[in-house]
Amino acid sequence: MKEQPKSRHRTLYRVIYGDTDTMGFAYYANYLRWFEIGRTEMFRSLGLSYHSIEERGIFLPVAEARCKYRSPVRYDDLLVIETALQKGVKAGLTFVYRILQEKDASCAAEGCTRHPFMDKAGKVVRPPDFVRKVLKDSLFV
Repeated sequence: MKEQPKSRHRTLYRVIYGDTDTMGFAYYANYLRWFEIGRTEMFRSLGLSYHSIEERGIFLPVAEARCKYRSPVRYDDLLVIETALQKGVKAGLTFVYRILQEKDASCAAEGCTRHPFMDKAGKVVRPPDFVRKVLKDSLFV
């Protein structure tokens, strides 16, 4: 996570009231949901949706998730979800994320998720060619 990627996919998200707790801060588990939004939209921007991957019998479950909270997020804040891929992962994908405040680009959180490629039977498999081709020149750290 220390190394900064050359480029990242960016998705805007506005914090809704349902994202917050009784103190008015974004509930901590929502950051993982925002990570999911980031990786889903990154795939979509590359012309490859999660749905299309799963239709081919390949699944990318979350095997590990980490999040470091840097500063609070509140209702109606406009966030930028930055997403990239970590290079050199052989048996799956590791996505790295930064959640930024749109107003001043301050970092609210950063983290990563690791995803093995699995078939319908739940067996870990090599990355399929159709995914490797799409990700070949992608947004790597």
